[in-house]
Amino acid sequence: MPPFPYTRRDFLANASAGVALAAFSLDSQAAEPLAETPPKLSLTSSFTTVHEPKPLPFNPAKLDGISEKLIRSHWENNYSGAVKALNTVKQRLAVALADADTPPFLYNDLKREHLTRTGSVVLHELYFHNLGGSGKAGETLQQALAEAFGSYEAWEKEFRRVGAGLGGGSGWVVLGYNLHTGLLENYWLADHLHSPAATLPILVLDMYEHAYQMDYGASATQYVDAFFRNVQWDVAAARLEKARKIQAI
Repeated sequence: MPPFPYTRRDFLANASAGVALAAFSLDSQAAEPLAETPPKLSLTSSFTTVHEPKPLPFNPAKLDGISEKLIRSHWENNYSGAVKALNTVKQRLAVALADADTPPFLYNDLKREHLTRTGSVVLHELYFHNLGGSGKAGETLQQALAEAFGSYEAWEKEFRRVGAGLGGGSGWVVLGYNLHTGLLENYWLADHLHSPAATLPILVLDMYEHAYQMDYGASATQYVDAFFRNVQWDVAAARLEKARKIQAI
């Protein structure tokens, strides 16, 4: 695979974004204080990085109302399949970029797939990592949602309604904190491609049929009920705390 030049300008552009991403960990169970001086970043080539599926952070046999069979199928087929596809797309991008005869429109077809597969991998990882809990939100997060939506119940009502609207189709429901507006809002995502700019996901619900059909058939609302019984709210609370600290940088 041919090398690609990496300039000082590239480094500075990526480093500024990387500081925020380094502070926002998908796997974090508790928020840690951010250092006053950002750590030095070790950057790898976008083209040569090989993605690996992240293991489930919970015992899939112990979820309430979501079967182990469904979770394992979801992880092995849909999520792990997206990881493999992302690696393939990136390999083909490297080859296409090295070929001076590659038409730009064909290169952009690969870039669209790059966007799709990256979105699928990231959203699936966020989804799995906010499962495996008791479904009971802590006081701090309940208060934040009440401030943003008028009450915790109003937030849950909207989140559930967006999920129900995606039943029988595809997409994601995301509670996100927008670093630009400072707002905590629920978002409807029709697919892996489109998400609000400058928004860090706090809670992610997969509404693609593969996430529930095996257990609930076409009854998406029953699946949403089960999702709420299994939310790992400590993860969501840590994401929100880190998002607020990132905004303050």
